[in-house]
Amino acid sequence: MDKSCPPTQSLFWTISHVCEQPLTLELDDDDGNAESQLVPDDLELTCGCHYHWQCLLDQAAELAASLQCPSCDTRLATNTAGPSTGSSFVQSAPGAAILTRYTNEGGVQENYDILPAVTEEAYLEANPEARPARAFHIMCSEGDVGGIVELLRDAEQGQGDEPTMSAASLIRYQDPLGNSKSGLHLAVEKGQEEVVWLLLWIASTLPTGSFPEQAVQVAQAMGIQRPNTLASEDIRALTDNQGRTAEELAAQMSGFWASLVDSGTLHPGT
Repeated sequence: MDKSCPPTQSLFWTISHVCEQPLTLELDDDDGNAESQLVPDDLELTCGCHYHWQCLLDQAAELAASLQCPSCDTRLATNTAGPSTGSSFVQSAPGAAILTRYTNEGGVQENYDILPAVTEEAYLEANPEARPARAFHIMCSEGDVGGIVELLRDAEQGQGDEPTMSAASLIRYQDPLGNSKSGLHLAVEKGQEEVVWLLLWIASTLPTGSFPEQAVQVAQAMGIQRPNTLASEDIRALTDNQGRTAEELAAQMSGFWASLVDSGTLHPGT
């Protein structure tokens, strides 16, 4: 909440409005015009209190620990059929959710669960060095090979203002908010073949001759050398919180992924 904002009356003002500015955001015109546009930004909790999205997220640590409204202390968590976040930041039973009514430029979202976002922000506040690791996992899921290489190079060179992990730690990072999966788990799950070959190239003992020619050419074009010895564990040996390797995930798939399993490509120590 921005305590410095003067009270203002507007269309979006409500009796339970906690923030001291109208529940709107000012967006720049995409066409480059001088005029900006006001859009709603109204996050309504089940207790009736209203926040801007970012104002509530700024209190993520408190909210994740207490599961209570930061303004009126009403308990917000409910239990649903959904999965647990698996995080020590959330003091609740599996399937907990904080359901809200969120109105923004895209319309109204009923029963919008904000607990995953709140839990993630609380975790990142306590572990700022994990922010690039979370970005790395998004890139693995989306197949952004160029972004992965750039991120790892920045980590090696110690670039950036925020705390970060070493490149080796980023590659083997296991997300406590995502069932302790590694980037290799995510790349297999999302069918990102190029990312899988990249991770195996830089973080496994798989013989160079086992790589397809195209994958080798891509790695060489990017100037990525294979390490002579691994300073850390072979990425294929990492297991999620259910004890599954990336190979075991691929075994549940078909086509190309089944062929990787049959050839032993994803088997630790091959």
